[in-house]
Order: sequence, then C-alpha cells, then structure tokens
Amino acid sequence: MLTRLKNVDTIVTCDICDHVFRHVDLWFENGEIIKIGSLDRIPDAEYDCSDMIVYPGLINVHHHLYQYFTRNLRKVQDYELFDWLKALYGVWKNLNEKTVLYSSCAGMAELMRYGCTTCFDHHYVFPQKSGDLLAAQFEAANVLGIRMHASRGSMDLSEKDGGLPPDSVVQTVDEILKDSESAIRTYHDPNRFSMRRIVLAPCSPFSASSLLYRESAELARVYGVQLHTHLCETKDEEDYTIASFGKRPFDYIASLGWTGPDVFYAHGIHFNDVELDAIAETETKIAHCPVSNMKLSSGVMRLPDMLDRGITVGLAVDGSASNDGSDLMDEMRGAYLLHRLTWGNRAPSGYQILKLATAGSAKVLGRDDIGSIEPGMAADVFAIKKDSSDLLCAVDNPANLFGNVGYHRPCDLVFVNGKLTVRDGVLVNLDENALLQLSRNELNRFLRSI
Repeated sequence: MLTRLKNVDTIVTCDICDHVFRHVDLWFENGEIIKIGSLDRIPDAEYDCSDMIVYPGLINVHHHLYQYFTRNLRKVQDYELFDWLKALYGVWKNLNEKTVLYSSCAGMAELMRYGCTTCFDHHYVFPQKSGDLLAAQFEAANVLGIRMHASRGSMDLSEKDGGLPPDSVVQTVDEILKDSESAIRTYHDPNRFSMRRIVLAPCSPFSASSLLYRESAELARVYGVQLHTHLCETKDEEDYTIASFGKRPFDYIASLGWTGPDVFYAHGIHFNDVELDAIAETETKIAHCPVSNMKLSSGVMRLPDMLDRGITVGLAVDGSASNDGSDLMDEMRGAYLLHRLTWGNRAPSGYQILKLATAGSAKVLGRDDIGSIEPGMAADVFAIKKDSSDLLCAVDNPANLFGNVGYHRPCDLVFVNGKLTVRDGVLVNLDENALLQLSRNELNRFLRSI
C-alpha cells in the first residue's frame, strides 16, 4: 500500500545529519519509508499534513506494563525501591493472563497516543499457574499495532536465599531456561522491520542468582538475542552486592559475562569513572528512566559523562507504578529539566533528548531499521498539529520542542509499520471503553490483597 503524508509543514528526521525538511511529502510503501519529496505515483491513502510537524516514532526501552494496574497506590507512595518492591510483590503474585493482557493494552495505548511506536517490556514476575504471560503481551501488541520487544524476565533468588522477592514469584533456573528457549523459538523474529522480538532479562542482582545470569547469557548468545537487567539503580543495590559478593554491581555483573553490544542495563545511575570507561569500551548500553529515578529517590544518571564517552543511551518510562504514567513525551521533558538542573550547560539539549528517545533507543534495542525518518527505514512516525494557541512561538524550534517547552496533547496521527494506529488522539484498533470495563473487573480481583 502506497501512503502519502502530503505537504508536511516540517519533518524532524533525527537522522545522522539531523536534517529538518519543510513543506515536503513523505511516502510509505509496505511499511517502509521510500521517499521524502516528490513521487510521480498515485497513493492508495493520503493525509493532509500541511499544518503538522512529523517526527520519528518514539521508542520506549524499559517498561513493566503489568505495573499499570498498581499505579498511584496510597500504601507505597513514600517508599524507596527496596521497600516499594517488597510491598508490591504481595500484589504482583496475583498476576494472570487477563491482568497482563489488559494492563499491557492500557499501558501501550497511552504510549501510542503520545507518539511511541516501539515498546520494550521487562516482564519478570511469573507466578505459578499464571498462564502464558508473554502470549498475552504479544496479543495486546498485535491488537494495538505497536512494535514490541518482550523480555522473558526471571527471578530465582527468594527471601529464603537472601534475595528480595517472596517464594511465590520466583522459579528455578531450569524452569526459567526452558521457558526462555521456548519463548525465543515461538516469538523471536530477527528480520528487518520485525514487529516482535525476545530479550532474556534476569531481573536484578538482588533477585537473580549468579547461575541464572551466566546461563541466561549463554542461552541468549546461542540464539542471538539481547540481554537486559536492572543495574546500579540505588545505593541499596550497591550495598547488597558488596555485602553478598564482595563487588560493586558493575564488577559483579561483568564477571558473569554481562557486558557487550548485546547487553543493555536499566537505570545505570551509580557508576564511577572506571565503570563508565568499561561500559564505553565494551559498547554496553543504557536505558535511562528519569521520572522513575526521581519518584523513587534513586538518584541522577551521569548522562553528560555517558554521552561524552560515546555510550549509547535510550529513553524509557519504566514501570507505571514507579512513574505512574506511560508518556514518552512527558519523559523527554522530565529528562531535559532534570539534567539542566543537575548539570547546567553540560546537560543535553532538547533535541539531544529527542534523539535519545528515537535513534538512541533504536540502537539500545539493537535495531538499524527504526528511530529516524529516511528512505529505507520503517514507516514509524507521529504527527502533531502546530497551529494551536498553546504552541505559539514554540514550534519555531520544533527539534527542541519536547524538552524546551513540552507537549501535553495526544498525537494527531501515529503510524507504525506504515499503518495508521492513532488519529486525532484516538486509537484506531482498540475500543477503549470496552477495555476500561474489562480492566475494572480484573482490577477488583487483582488488588484484593491491598
């Protein structure tokens, strides 16, 4: 199908040359961008974008979608990470396929309304007899039309073993590896423009054993899939690994084979200079979750130092319960302000933050087919109307808009793989009223322990 976005006012490409185009057509065919400019063919579908700014689809590189159903719970609002997790494990043990399906639909629906076209989810809670939770996530992604990377996350280190989670939400290493291999064989598509991929993702050093980390790394490298874990999120984690293993978190995880271009960490706040140098040298990558880090009082990532070293960083909203939102536009604004406050003139510009959420996030996920607008790339884009009173003057600098000013309305158009998924802020493929009713019924069951 040939689609034309006609006479686009502005295209911010986020390509390697940082091109910005004015008053041009943008053409898609079979899910791929084929032309910026004129094309002597009749489109099958056409959209007038003469009053719109078009951007590459945003890419969320760390989420916990199931947490969408534990947002804003009064009981845990003042907790920091370890106490927060301990309180919520008692709720998360009630997860099943319905909970994961509806929470994934709701979380990804919010992401999509605000320009996100690819989501990576770190799902690591697999209670006994909970069903096929990854199947539920991919079903949600398929309904919405979003590009999804799902993780076969894992925990095997319970309280009785010196870990943080209770027995009810951990599994044995053998169970985890068997299911991880099955997930890769069933769902992973490594091809260009793939809509679904699998990542292996033991949760964290305080909930996954050394054996699980080693075995997961070996399995992932046999199949050529990525590795992901939480690392250096809090000082409590640092104290834990020093007390348990005699090593700082990075040294511990590196000793288990967890560095390299196929590895990305979530958070990465508490690295020292030597560790940052090693991350840069090994081409290990980082998912930055600024709003979650602020809400849980975890600290501020050394983003300018990472970018100076050439470390690949992407942007993420993190789990909804530690952020209470799934809006990458809001995350860009939060990231920009956090680093301006912390680092002053060393902080990234608004445009650099946009590139973290697009080209940077694509590199974090190991992809070279998404993250920018140029021929040969996936037709993943979003558009916003520039002619509104709340954007007076702001759109004169569209590349820096989301950081410098912020944008607080759903998108006017969102395309994923060349297909329209959001129009005028409304999801094309999902009945949100039906989802709301189904979700409320499931929430009554899920939150019964609160």
